[in-house]
Amino acid sequence: MRRTTVPVGRATVRTDDACEPGCYRPAMSDAPATPPPAPGPLLGWRRVRVVAIAAFVASLLMWPSWQASYPLLFARLLLVGTCALLVFGLFERWPRRLPGWFARWVLQVAGVAIVIPIAGALIVAFTSPDDGAHWWSNVSRLRGYTFMTVLGVLAGPWIAMSALYRHISGQARSQALAFELERSEYARNALDARLRLLQAQVEPHFLFNTLANVRELVDMGSPQASTVLGSLIAYLRAAVPRLHDADGTVAQEFELVRAYLAVMHMRMPDRLQWSVDADPAALAVSCPPTSVLTLVENAVRHGIDPAEEGGRIDVRASVRGAECRISVVDTGVGLPATIEAGTGLSNLRERLQLAFGDAARLVLVPVQPHGTSAEFALPLQVRPS
Repeated sequence: MRRTTVPVGRATVRTDDACEPGCYRPAMSDAPATPPPAPGPLLGWRRVRVVAIAAFVASLLMWPSWQASYPLLFARLLLVGTCALLVFGLFERWPRRLPGWFARWVLQVAGVAIVIPIAGALIVAFTSPDDGAHWWSNVSRLRGYTFMTVLGVLAGPWIAMSALYRHISGQARSQALAFELERSEYARNALDARLRLLQAQVEPHFLFNTLANVRELVDMGSPQASTVLGSLIAYLRAAVPRLHDADGTVAQEFELVRAYLAVMHMRMPDRLQWSVDADPAALAVSCPPTSVLTLVENAVRHGIDPAEEGGRIDVRASVRGAECRISVVDTGVGLPATIEAGTGLSNLRERLQLAFGDAARLVLVPVQPHGTSAEFALPLQVRPS
C-alpha cells in the first residue's frame, strides 16, 4: 500500500491508496511549543547584590547578641547566602525537564530552604576556632547558628520567590516587546505590500493610456508618430525602473512629468503648452512615485484633450511652513463629474493615506473661466540620498 503526504496549511494530511475516496488521516500540528523562560545568570550582579544586602540586614539583627568579630558574622551570612544562590541557579537549569505537574519554582524554593541549614552548619564548623570541642556543644555558637538558620529559612524562600517574580516579569516584558516588534514589522510589511499593489495598479493605467495616444497618431497617419514613439520609448526606459520604487522625491517625479509632457506636446504641438517649476527646497521632499504624473495625465486626458482649442498645464512645487504643496493647474474644459471616482485619483488618495496618513491631502477645485486645479500637500520628509 503506497502512502503520500500532502501539506495542507500548517497540518499534514496522509492519504492511503486503499482508503475510500475522501478518507484522510490528519496528522498533529507541528507548531513548536512555547519555550520556557531562559534562566538568569548564575552569579549575576543583581542577584549577588540582593544576597549581600540580605546578609548585611541579617548581620545587623544578630550583631547585638554576637560575641565574636563582626566581619566573621558578615562573612558567614554572606557564604550561606551564596550557597543558597548557587542552589537556586542550579535548580533553575537542572534537571532540564520536569514532570508537567511539578513546577520548577517549587524545586528552587525548596532547595534554598534545605541548603541554608546544611550550608550554615558546614560554614560554622569550618570557621569556628579549634578549641577541642564541637561547635554545637558551645551554647553561644549554637545560639548563633540557630538564629542564622531561622533567619535564613524564613527570609531565603521569600527572597527566592521575589527573584523568580522579577525574572519572570522581565521575561514577560521582553517577550511582549518582541511580540510588539514582530507585530509592527508585520504591519509595516503589509503596508509595503499594499503600497506596491496600488503602484502595480497605476502602471497599466498610465501605460495603456499613453500607448492609446500613440495608436491614435498611427491611425491618423501622422508623420510625427515615429518621433513620438521614439520619445516614448526613451521616456519609458527611464521611467519604468522607478515605477516599482517604494519611495521617490519631488525632483524625480518632476523629471518624469517633464518627459511625459514633452511626449504629449509632440503629439499636439499647437494645443498644449506647459511649464514645470519647483522651489529648490522642495526637490528633496519624499513623494510617492507617479503621484504627480497621475494628476498631469488626468489634466491631459480630461482637460486638454477634450478642449477644441487645447490649453496649458502648469506644474508647481513649493514649500509652505511644514508642508510641500504640489499643484497641477490646467486651462482645459474643466472638472468632469466622474473624475473623482477614476482609478488614478482613487489610487492616489489611498497611496497618500497609506504613506503619510492624515498629514497628506488631495484637493481638486475648478478654475475660472475654465480648467481644473489639483493640489496635494505632503509633510516635509526628506528622503536620504
